[in-house]
Amino acid sequence: MCELLGLNANVPTDICFSFKGLVQRGGKTGPHKDGWGISLYEGRGSRSFHDPRASVASEIAELIQRYSIKSKIIISHIRKANRGKVCLENTHPFSRELWGCSWVFAHNGQLKGIKKRPLTFYQPIGATDSEHAFCWMMGQIREKFPEKTKNIKALWKMIHALAKDINQLGVFSFLLSDSRYLYAYCTNNMCWITRRHPFGKARLIDTGETIDFREHTTAKDVVTVVASRALTDNEEWILMEKGEFKIFQNGHALPY
Repeated sequence: MCELLGLNANVPTDICFSFKGLVQRGGKTGPHKDGWGISLYEGRGSRSFHDPRASVASEIAELIQRYSIKSKIIISHIRKANRGKVCLENTHPFSRELWGCSWVFAHNGQLKGIKKRPLTFYQPIGATDSEHAFCWMMGQIREKFPEKTKNIKALWKMIHALAKDINQLGVFSFLLSDSRYLYAYCTNNMCWITRRHPFGKARLIDTGETIDFREHTTAKDVVTVVASRALTDNEEWILMEKGEFKIFQNGHALPY
C-alpha cells in the first residue's frame, strides 16, 4: 500500500514539517520506496514535483523540505508499487484539467477490474489502476457537468457516489482537489487533524523532530492535515471510518 498526505488551510501554508515525516516512510521507516510526488495549488493551477526514486533518497524531496512553498491546498503521495512499473509516469499525484482548473488526485489501494471500465475524454499516461480510476471519474464528472456547476452539493454527491462505486473493486482511499476543495475518501487507514489557535507543539513520529506552531502562525490561521497514518505522536488525530467522505475548505471540515 501507499501513503497519502494532504493539507488544506485558510491561508497559504507550507507543508515542510509534515512532509519531513512522510519522506522517512518512503524507504527508511516505511516500505514505500517506489516513487513519490507532491502537488501544490496556486489559484486554479497546480505546481507538481515527481520522482520515481525513494523519497528518503530524493534530492527533489530534500528541496521541498528546505524550500517553503506555501499553498492553501497540497496533495502528496509515496508509492509502494503493486500495478505498473516504477517509473515517472506511474508516480502520483495525477492531474487533469476540467472547467479551466487543475484537478489533482492521489490514491492508496488496489482496484481489481478497473481497467475494464471504458474511458472517454481522459486517458492515462502510465499503467496504474489509480490513474485509470481517476480518468474514469473525471470523464463521468465531465459528462454530467460539461460546464462548471453552481450546484456544488450535486457535485459533492456525485464524487461520493463515484467513490463508493469504485470502492467495490478493492481499496480506494484517495485525496482529490478541484482547486477549491480538498476531498478525502477512506476505505482504510485515513485520519486528519485541524490545528487552530491556540496552537501548540507537535512531534513527528518518524524523526522525533518538534515544532512550536505558535512561532509560525497567527490567531486567525486554520490548518487541516490529512494522512494515511498519524504523523505526530502528541496530538489527537481523528480516524476516518470505512466509506467516510470528507470535504475541506479553508481548513474547515464542511457539513455534507
